[in-house]
Amino acid sequence: MKKGQLAFLTGTHAVNDLYQGAIPAMLPFLMAERQYSYAAVSGLAFAASGVSSLFQPLFGVLSDREPRTWLVPAGFLTAAFGVVAAALSSDYLATWLFVALAGVGIAAYHPPATSQARAAGGSSQKAMSVFSVGGTVGGSLAPALVTWIIGALGFPASPLLAVPALVMAVLWFVQASRTRRLVRAAAASAPPGARAAVPDGVRGTDDWRRFSQLVAVIIGWSVPFVTVTSLVSLHAQRDLGQSEAAGAAVLTGYTAAGAVGTLLGGWIGDRYGRTRAVRLGYLLALPALAGIAWAPSFGILVVSTVLFGAAMFLPFAAQVTLAQDYLPNRPGTASGLTLGLAMAAGGLCSPLFGWLADSSGLPAAFYALLGLFVLPVFLAFRLLDPRGDTSDSGASSRPEEPVDTPGPR
Repeated sequence: MKKGQLAFLTGTHAVNDLYQGAIPAMLPFLMAERQYSYAAVSGLAFAASGVSSLFQPLFGVLSDREPRTWLVPAGFLTAAFGVVAAALSSDYLATWLFVALAGVGIAAYHPPATSQARAAGGSSQKAMSVFSVGGTVGGSLAPALVTWIIGALGFPASPLLAVPALVMAVLWFVQASRTRRLVRAAAASAPPGARAAVPDGVRGTDDWRRFSQLVAVIIGWSVPFVTVTSLVSLHAQRDLGQSEAAGAAVLTGYTAAGAVGTLLGGWIGDRYGRTRAVRLGYLLALPALAGIAWAPSFGILVVSTVLFGAAMFLPFAAQVTLAQDYLPNRPGTASGLTLGLAMAAGGLCSPLFGWLADSSGLPAAFYALLGLFVLPVFLAFRLLDPRGDTSDSGASSRPEEPVDTPGPR
């Protein structure tokens, strides 16, 4: 395991997903300032999640054809620009387009960064969970940062939101320059033929049937995830009489619990098997979602949301590595389709639940989500691990491949 490279990539993931989390955190402020309806707010959620997810498979295919490490900094810089521009624009269409641009930047980041993180971490589920939790931490910090900047200083101060991306971009290019120097020095000192190429096809055969089953499960995961992310803070404010800060706190607790769930899921995947981590997460998320829909008080909403966030992220690292093992010759495509196209379903369905909330109230939208979520819970129990579910499933039966992963190490 290349711990230095993994740690740096985890930091970039935190910055990138900070902007993914900033968009739902901005929605209550946009709703209050510009009098948007639930449907309009859900449309912005689609612009962020849906458009981003539709573009991710394209970036995955591109990253499989040849290394494009520049997509990592370009991704989070574009996301930062889109978020800031959306906050400064006053027209709904312009706001929607800038939010969509931020989604494209988020999409560009994930496939190459995930492939690099898998190569740096080898077959360890804990390594992938650490990388994944970087994004969750970034997302959990977003509501507090947005509340501090936009809530306290107003929308004109939103350019301050771009500071994390600018700092990380500088660090990326400094590390990339250092890496290139080390690689050139190592190549110059190595004897001829010392670096053997990895033969084509050594990674195994792509299993599209099992991969399709996993995509179906993740689609069922993405719909409640995106919808709860978009509407739970509004639920706290509109239905339970809480302040904007309290609504942001619920969203922060939700994403922070996701970080805990991601790390715990990585440990469960290594210790008991990846499909067990997936099944347990879906099974626990079902009653937690029921608690969100039913919540008669703010305290119950907080507890249910935290439990739901932790349960939903128990399967996260396992789903990513399962996808890459189902398509071992196309890791970028696997990441792009599972984290991208499958997630598009959540963004596409989010406006539908927004319209339902407008007509029947937010609890009705959450109860509808609960009924829909039963299907992926069932499908999760049909997934199979290509390595088998043993207590040592985190260790692959084949030797770790000498994959060359360009970028900061």
